[in-house]
Amino acid sequence: MQPDAGAPPPDFRLQLWSFRDDVAIEVDRDGCLTVLTRWGDVQVPDAASGVEDFLHRMTYGPVALGNAVDLDPKDLYETLSKLPGCVVHSLALRDASSPLLSVVPVSPRGIFDLPGQTVLTESRPIRLSRFAFIRARDDELLLESPLAHHHVVLHRPLASWIVGSLGRATTSTEVARGANLSRPLVLEVVAYLAGAGMVLLGEENGNDTPTFAEDADPALLTWSPHDLLFHSRSRLGRHDNPAGAAFNLIPSMAPLPVVKPLPEGPRHPLGRPDLATHDMSLTEAVEHRHSVRVFADEGPSAAQLGELLFRTARIRTQYETSGAGDTRYVVSERPYPSAGSLYELDLYLTIDRCADLPRGIYHYDPAGHALTLINQCESDIEELLAGATVLIGSSKPPVLITMTARIGRLSWVYDSIAYATTLKHVGVLQQTMYLVATMLGLAPCALAMGDSELATTAFGLDWPAEVSVGEFVVGLPGHATELPGNAREPLGDKGDAHPDSA
Repeated sequence: MQPDAGAPPPDFRLQLWSFRDDVAIEVDRDGCLTVLTRWGDVQVPDAASGVEDFLHRMTYGPVALGNAVDLDPKDLYETLSKLPGCVVHSLALRDASSPLLSVVPVSPRGIFDLPGQTVLTESRPIRLSRFAFIRARDDELLLESPLAHHHVVLHRPLASWIVGSLGRATTSTEVARGANLSRPLVLEVVAYLAGAGMVLLGEENGNDTPTFAEDADPALLTWSPHDLLFHSRSRLGRHDNPAGAAFNLIPSMAPLPVVKPLPEGPRHPLGRPDLATHDMSLTEAVEHRHSVRVFADEGPSAAQLGELLFRTARIRTQYETSGAGDTRYVVSERPYPSAGSLYELDLYLTIDRCADLPRGIYHYDPAGHALTLINQCESDIEELLAGATVLIGSSKPPVLITMTARIGRLSWVYDSIAYATTLKHVGVLQQTMYLVATMLGLAPCALAMGDSELATTAFGLDWPAEVSVGEFVVGLPGHATELPGNAREPLGDKGDAHPDSA
């Protein structure tokens, strides 16, 4: 159903101001007004009575300037300019029950500035930023961008229709004609979207193809929209989502167990090495560490795999701790670090060749230090190993170690940063494996990526409760002719290994 056509009256626009929901106002005994915000408290000394009344009303919802009494607009604008990141700007039609849209600041750098009439004309090229995206929240549509310090709440379908017309270069006149809307109305909505950082203003270049500065910006060309969004949402500064150890899921779910329920299948206990036995210093391991992509025909022994896993991924201890509201939950200690000692990573080994273990796919039990054979399907084994072989660019690896994440272990505690933290854990576990494998004389190599759908099928994962997040292969060096037991072999000529990839 199309919105009503026709030109609105000259005074159709209604600009509204309000505060974010988390803003409050206090007035001390001396009459000094303080605005309390999530970014800090701001004192507003000597506020005119009309300004103070307007600010109080803004805490209850959108207010129109025309409804203010004894208020000098200049005094109000001067006061609001001292409160960046606090003021919500809404656009409404007169006599409408709700605004069309609201521009909400999400950082203290959220300064809203509408483009002037000489800057945004009806014929100027416009287009959504390629970084802008729409999602649903609280029964409304939300327009966001990692480049912006605001998000836009699209309260009514009319605003959504206009946004939906901006996926390609166009003009306000074309949008109005296509949606059967008045040009002034479209121009006003576009102005708010541009002021919020969602819409780009282009330039005509004489060949009917307008140009937009974003498309030629070298700093932005190096980012995909998904990567920049992920970066901006997993760090502070450009969003107002909860972040850190908020424990927001405590009321709705129990914490996941330290170790996932062990799968059914033949169980293969692994040997526990003497940790005091080694003949390589940490410095030597760091200096000799490199990625090896050529492997011997024979694979590592179960004892060598067991020592690698014992020194890198086993559970040393488990203990109970407390979170928000004294909620008790269990954490563990392992050789590599993990935020909050939560340890969400699990390991699956796809073994092609090992003298002491059947060919197949195994789950590693970090508490019992054992492998459980969970899958011997040849097509799954071959497809996993083939993918690793392509990434290595050389011989088939004897053992592929896939890291999965039960993300609920982290997100139960941490908001916004759970997945970013998981990827950091993958990195530190891979480095730990590199150093231990180097000390053991094994041939290690981390992989750049893996197939999450294949891992889900082959390992029987409950996606997305558990997802694959990292891969690591290990074997015997291609130049080694003999590796008896757990002997530490010299690394020898590095010519057998390609340089580390970036």
